Amino acid sequence: MAENSKASRAASADSNAKASPLLHQKSAELQKYGTLRTIPLGLPDKSRMQSVDALNQILSDTITLRDLYLKHHWQAAGPTFYQLHLLFEKHYNEQTLLVDAMAERIQTLGGISLAMAADIAETTTIPRPPRGAEPPPVQISRLLEAHETIMTAVREAASDADESGDDGTNDLLVSEVLKTNELQTWFLSEHLVDTNLVHAE
Repeated sequence: MAENSKASRAASADSNAKASPLLHQKSAELQKYGTLRTIPLGLPDKSRMQSVDALNQILSDTITLRDLYLKHHWQAAGPTFYQLHLLFEKHYNEQTLLVDAMAERIQTLGGISLAMAADIAETTTIPRPPRGAEPPPVQISRLLEAHETIMTAVREAASDADESGDDGTNDLLVSEVLKTNELQTWFLSEHLVDTNLVHAE
């Protein structure tokens, strides 16, 4: 009877161990940043690596722009608070979709996409804003400059992708990233037109 009880406890302990999570696991990286996995896409490694590098830079700047929108969304102030609060949130959500699309394209090409805040901070070319709140004209100007930085890089990367035969990357950059940034730039720019609200001159 005692042996049966001991066997039962041992079986129970073994069962509990299998049901418990395996914590504090460590391992070597599956793939190092800056390398390519072999994926049969019909694209030369050189073309894939060129697109991955360009996409990671644009991704880094886009994540920074996205977060800039969120900062300004929270810190908006003044008579246009409501309009800008909503506009900044809308643009933030649209930039988030671009971030996901570019990260997935990088992985599709066999690369490794940047993801962590520290890596983005080290890579982005967009200047860091102050921690405090800025007035709306400065917020908008800062956003417009970030958009222009991204669109300049996008046009160059799209042209390179086209020349190297990477149609998928070219399509993503032109049809989604560039067009979204162009439209958002238009919406922002109109807020800086110095026009009277009530009386025409």
